[in-house]
Formats: sequence, C-alpha cells, structure tokens
Amino acid sequence: MTDLLSRRLALFNKPEHLDLLRHCRHGLEKESLRVAPTGELALTPHPQALGSALTHPQITTDYSEALLEFITAAEEDPEQTLAELDTIHRYAYSRLGDEILWCQSMPSKLPDEADIPIAEYGSSHTGQIKHVYRKGLAVRYGKAMQCIAGIHYNFSLPENLWPLLQKAEDDTRPPQDYQSASYIALVRNFRRYSWLLMYLFGASPAVCKGFLKDRLHDLDTLDENTLYLPWATSLRMSDLGYQNNAQASIQPCYDGLESYLDSLREAVSTPYPPYVAIGTQQHGEWVQLNTNVLQIENEYYSTIRPKRVACPGERPIQALGSRGVQYVEVRCLDIDPFLPLGIDITTSRFLDTFLLYCALEDSPVMPGEECRECTDNFGHTVKEGRRPGMTLHQNGTPRELVEWGVALLECMAPCAAILDAAHGGDLHRQALEAQRAKLHNPELTPSARVLRRLSKDHLSFFEFAMSQSRLHAEAFRSRPLDGGAVEAFEQSARDSLAHQKRIEEDQTGPFADYVASYMAAIDPDYRTCS
Repeated sequence: MTDLLSRRLALFNKPEHLDLLRHCRHGLEKESLRVAPTGELALTPHPQALGSALTHPQITTDYSEALLEFITAAEEDPEQTLAELDTIHRYAYSRLGDEILWCQSMPSKLPDEADIPIAEYGSSHTGQIKHVYRKGLAVRYGKAMQCIAGIHYNFSLPENLWPLLQKAEDDTRPPQDYQSASYIALVRNFRRYSWLLMYLFGASPAVCKGFLKDRLHDLDTLDENTLYLPWATSLRMSDLGYQNNAQASIQPCYDGLESYLDSLREAVSTPYPPYVAIGTQQHGEWVQLNTNVLQIENEYYSTIRPKRVACPGERPIQALGSRGVQYVEVRCLDIDPFLPLGIDITTSRFLDTFLLYCALEDSPVMPGEECRECTDNFGHTVKEGRRPGMTLHQNGTPRELVEWGVALLECMAPCAAILDAAHGGDLHRQALEAQRAKLHNPELTPSARVLRRLSKDHLSFFEFAMSQSRLHAEAFRSRPLDGGAVEAFEQSARDSLAHQKRIEEDQTGPFADYVASYMAAIDPDYRTCS
C-alpha cells in the first residue's frame, strides 16, 4: 500500500467521511442481440412496442437494428440498478413475440454481411447522423464485428468526496480541474490493472466459426462449427473485436483531461487515406460522416472512458471539455452467459472495490513504454490468461499473473473494508473473496466454465449459447410485470415515439449543413450548453 492510499483511507475514520461512500452511483448499459427462435439473427424492425430507439430513456439499439441496448438510471444502490435492468428485460420479453435475447457477447449465426440490418432512428437529422455513423462503422470494420455485445458499467464517486481529498492534499487547482484530474488518474490505474477483470470475468473463449469466415485468425478448431483458444478469457476484447489499422494508430494521452481530449480531437480531424478513397457519399447516399481516422470521438474503442452527461445536441467531447469528468464508463465486461442479466451483484460489488482502489491509489503519469506494457498485458490475458504459469510484465519486470492478481486483491482489501463499514455487513469482502477463489482455481472463471460445458456436453458454441438463451428467456417470461409497471413502460414507449415525431416535424435545413455543424463542434471554443 502506498503512502497516498494510506492517507486517503485514513480520512474515512471519521463517520461523516465514511458516510460519503454510501453515495457512489452505478448505472448499467447492456447490449443483447435479438434472435429468432432458431437462433439466427432477427431481421425484424425494432419493435414499436418498445418505443423509439432515438428517444427512449431505457431501451434503444446499438449498431444493428437487432442489437438492443438496455439502459438503467445511475443509482446509489447497485441492487436497485440490477432490479431496474431485470424489469426492463421482463417488459421487453413481453413485447418480443417468439424472439429471444442472445446470452453471449460473441454473436449468434449471422446472415451475409449485406443482410445484417443497420439500426434506424427515423428521418430527423439527429436520427440520420446516428444511422450514417453506423454505416461508416460498417465500411470501416465490417458489420459482423458490430454485432458483438457487452456490458458497460457506469460508476461515479460522490461529488462531495473530491473537495475532501483536495483539502487534505492542499491542492490549489480549481475544484473541477482536481476532480477531472482524479478521474483521469483512476483511468490510468484501470489501464494498469484491467487485465485482472479479463481473467475474472471474461466469458467469451469461443465463437461460431461463421463469425470469422474469410478472415485470418489464430484460433483453434473445437468442432466443425466452433473456434476457440484453450486458455482464452475474452475473445471479444482481443484483436478479433472492434479493431482495425486506423484504431491501432490512436494513442490517447492519459496525462490529463486536456491532453486526452486533444488526442481525440486529432483523431476526429485527421484524414485517413483509405477512408478518403471511399468518400462520404456514393451514388448520392451517405456512407460515412467524414473520412477522418475517427468519424466521432465515440468510435474510439477503449476499455474505459471518462464521461460527463451531455446536454441535448452536445457532443461528448464538448461536455467533458466544458464541465469536466463526472463518472467513468467501464466497457470491457463480457456478458456472463450463466447469469440471466449477464452480471450479478457480486460482480458489481467487486467492481466498486476495484474502481475505488484505482481512484485512491497513487497513479503516476504513464510513459509510452508503460502504456504499451499495459496494452500487452491486457492482450495476453484475453487470449491466454488461464494458461498455467502465465506471466505478465510490471514496469518491465516479469510477474506471474496469479501471484500479481492475489497481491492486487490484498491491496484492495482495505477499500472493500471501508465500503463494508459504510454500508454495513461484509458483502464487499465476500465479493473480493469470490475473486480470490478464481485466482486459486481458474476452473471457477466464466471462460473456463464455458469451455467445460462445450467439452462435457459435446456442444458447439452455438448450441451452448442457444440453450442458455432459452433458459434465460423462460426465466424472464415466467415473471411477468404487474399492470402498473407495464403501463409505465407503455407510456414511456408512447412518449418516446411522440418525442421522435416532434423532432422530425421541427427539422429544418439540409442534412449536409447539420453534419458540418456537428463536425465543427469538435473545436474546444465551440458553443456548449450551460
């Protein structure tokens, strides 16, 4: 434990300071492919009964029209967050007919690329820019890659915690700058240690063979329909996922918020010759928003993002630049196919402990060689993290993965203890111990459990995922919502459709002008909301 971590933990010896930790906030965004009863990708439109994908606060789509995304509010109690996610699932299932939600991060059987439907958001400029952006993703990465699903974990520390830390450290920066710098420090530590999350929670060691048709890969053959790697934890987060040469060229700087934003501004402003050759329009139709390395800042696929709630029409980069970091979004979690929601309360409590540790522990600026080392550690873990004797590197020195993981849990234990002291009980300690057991016995990890089911029951990846998806579908359908909850969802759907209609009716000016204005908003001096 560093001196800084010790001093920060000591602040919570006062009851009024300890109470702050009860006010962390948690939100979830969970993606799930809609599939037909036979397991093929659903080619039906987004169900109108679920409302407008453009404006509904809880139910939208991601890349594909079939890729649902469920969004919870940010709650202080993670059990409440999970309860809301459960409720959204139960309502959605009541309106999906015979379709079901795919339980895995890696996709089901996909049709030919041309037949994978890109999400539609209506005729407004706002809706069209979302659609064209996704068309650009198809051009740049292929449609199949965009059908990969995951869980995003949104987490914030209490706003009143930052002034306490700043005063204790005699830091004279403006409060917004201190808070943003502290969140960026959290991000740096996350980069250092996120390989551990891949070992503990990675759940995608195999994939349908058809997903990689016509693509080079280094996977082994498990059966005639399944590819895998024997020690993999998360193929979703490997180089099979959301990557290409243009993305590989981006090296965001995590020294501070401004340098991070400058890195993204450069990427969204720099032409990339292969994209320039394609152009923005073909035969009078938009195919991508621009020809730069990134169309927009959210195209950069990072394992964690500093975030700020944006105003209507405001770009994420504007919100961060004008008002600072408000929370972090953890983006590397696989859907656990053994859990109906894909995540459970034990995982949530461990993530809280992990993120609190990343926030309170010392976090020096990362030189380039450490950045590359962190990337390599993460990459090795997703492809062979359960390999016996697996070795990573810490500051250039080899370190055995299990030994380092156990040591990290020891360092996190005081953070679990103060969270338990704040909430009562010992549930965070128990969550920590559940992860310690996985380090001592890799067969307890979700990735090992998946491969064991495939082997023991002689199942292909598709057969296993299909079986689990049907089990989860039945679990949700067997618990219908009461009338009041159903009416609330129905009203929300009606409201969202009416909202989309108003946006479309108020539309003015050419789409090209709207795109130009949206792209100009990358300038740090561009207007922002108050």
